[in-house]
Parts: sequence; structure tokens; C-alpha cells
Amino acid sequence: MNVTMASLAELIRQYFDLSQFISEIVASVIVFAFAIVVGWIVYFIFERYFTGWAEKTKTKLDDAILRNIKAPVYFSVILVGVYYGLNSLTFLKPYSELLTAIFTLAEVLLVTFIVTRVVNVLVSWYAEDSAVRGKKRSDHLLFLLKKLIQIVVYIFAFLAILTVFRIDLSGVVVGLGVGGIAIALALQTILGDAFSAFSIYFDKPFEIGDFINVGDYSGTVKKIGIKSTRLQLLQGEELIISNKALTTGSVRNFKAMKKRRIVFAVGVTFDTSLQKLRKIPDMISRIIEQIELAELDRVHFKEFGDFSLKFEIVYYMKSTDYVKYMNTQQEINFAIIEAFEKEGIELAFPTQTILLNKGLK
Repeated sequence: MNVTMASLAELIRQYFDLSQFISEIVASVIVFAFAIVVGWIVYFIFERYFTGWAEKTKTKLDDAILRNIKAPVYFSVILVGVYYGLNSLTFLKPYSELLTAIFTLAEVLLVTFIVTRVVNVLVSWYAEDSAVRGKKRSDHLLFLLKKLIQIVVYIFAFLAILTVFRIDLSGVVVGLGVGGIAIALALQTILGDAFSAFSIYFDKPFEIGDFINVGDYSGTVKKIGIKSTRLQLLQGEELIISNKALTTGSVRNFKAMKKRRIVFAVGVTFDTSLQKLRKIPDMISRIIEQIELAELDRVHFKEFGDFSLKFEIVYYMKSTDYVKYMNTQQEINFAIIEAFEKEGIELAFPTQTILLNKGLK
């Protein structure tokens, strides 16, 4: 490129009979003007063709990316023109290395700016797309993810700048390593919760709105934060539990359950006749089969209890909603009591029979 610039300056000097200094200035201005024209053409192509093509696609992601990078690309082309225009001037030759370093620094900063803008667009698009699909993500985690990616980009940009100015990176790397270890030890608990938050975010053992069971607590997930998760318990209070405790312990997610298996027992008195005992399975089966949300599995005379003859009933709820399950179970219980009353079958309750020997004094 410098050879071309020198040839252009020489051609201008000979054709217009100008001095070497003036001809080099004119050549630099021409190169700069050419860079502006090329940059405008690139911007026009982005605006006229690429943007039109992006508007025809179903997603808005490409539109947002093009909207955020077309201006930086335009300035990048102009920056190249400025660099080659200045670098070809003879009186600036002693400062050639400095010009190259400044140009490289500007390019690194421009690329860093483009990458961070694209990261912001991608994260925002992912959040909007998740919301459209009914899977809203935590704003805190998305913000943290975006900032972490930006920090990584800034670190690489910083190292690239140090390389441009020929600064020994060994001391910097050692300093970053020692500093990182010190920070990690000081913030061990917080970092553990933060990484657990990312584990929850990507692995998705539960989401906001899910009903989960953690140890002795059951509730609905209301918020997933960087350090903790908040549950609205059945009793009404809010439980705040660390993300690390959630990822290291066992969590039962009831929302993932497609249908609920219900097992309950009914006991009748020992003096119930065999004829009536044989009727009970069919009676209970008919009751459950008439309920829309219930799917009967089985009804059996299971065992002789301490004070009752026990029947075990198993059915499935077609809904995972807990209130609907309780309403259905209540309806079944009322129907069983009504049916037993019609047949003269008595439900058992804890009793003891005491035999007294009158011969003893």
C-alpha cells in the first residue's frame, strides 16, 4: 500500500509540478476521500440490501445485528483510509510505529465495541424469544450473563492492547491469576451461589411458576436470583433458599408431573358380610369412573387391619393442579360415604373389644 501511495504522490508531483510535500498531502487527501466513498458504499449496501434481506426473514435478530454493526463498519473503513493516508507521508516516517500502534488500538476498541453490541443484541433477543415461548428467563441472570461475557471481551481487548504496545504479559498474567485466586477465596460462598444460579438457568431443573418440594418445604418458585431463590410456601410465607443448596440437594418438581398418582385406603368394620365386601370394589370403581379428571387404576381388598377390613384404591389425576386434586378427592369421599350408607356398610374407626372373665375375683 505504501508503494502505491508513493507512486500516486510521484504521479501528482510530475503532472501538476508540485513539491514532494504538497504531492504527498494531496495523495493522502485522495486516499482519505476514497476511504469515505468506500465506507459510504459499504453503508449503502448494508442499508439498502442487507437490511432489506433481513426484513424478509422471520426473526428480528438479523435486523438488530445489522442495525448495530453498520455504523462501526463504516467508521472502520474510514479509519483504514486515515491510517494509510497518514502513514505514507514522508515527514511522519519517524512516527510510523506510533501511528501503527494508535491505528491498531483504535481497531481493537472498534472490534470490542462491535462484539459487545452483538452480545447485547443476542441476549436481548434470547430473552424476548423465551418470553414469547412462555419461558420467561430471570432478568438478573440474563444481566449477569451479559456482563460476564462483556468482561471476558474487555479482558481480551486489554491483553491485545498490551501486546500492541509490546508490554510483557507474564507479570500481568501472574497478577491476574493471584488476584483471581484471592477474590475467589474471599467470595467463595457468593461465587458458589452465582455459579449455581447459572447451573439452574442452563440445566432448568425448575423455572419461575413451578411448584417444587425442597426438604420439608413445598412452594411455588417466585424468583430466581443470582444468590438465592424465593419460594411462596403453601402456608403463605416466603422462603429464601440459597442456589447452592438447591443444586446440591434433591428437588421434586411437580410441574414436570403429567399426571398425579393417588393412593388412599377405606376401612370397613369386621362385621361387614362377605356379600357386601364383594360389592365394595365395584361400587368405588363406578364412583371414580364417573369423575372426568380421575382415571381409575385399581380397587382391592388389601388386608385385615387392627380394627378394620382395608380396601386400597389407586387412581390417576389428569391434572397436576393441587386444588383440583383435593376437590376431586373430596368428591370421591362424599360419594363413597353416600354409597355405603345406601348399602348399610359401616366405615371403621379405632375400637378395642375388652373381654371380661366373670369367674375371676
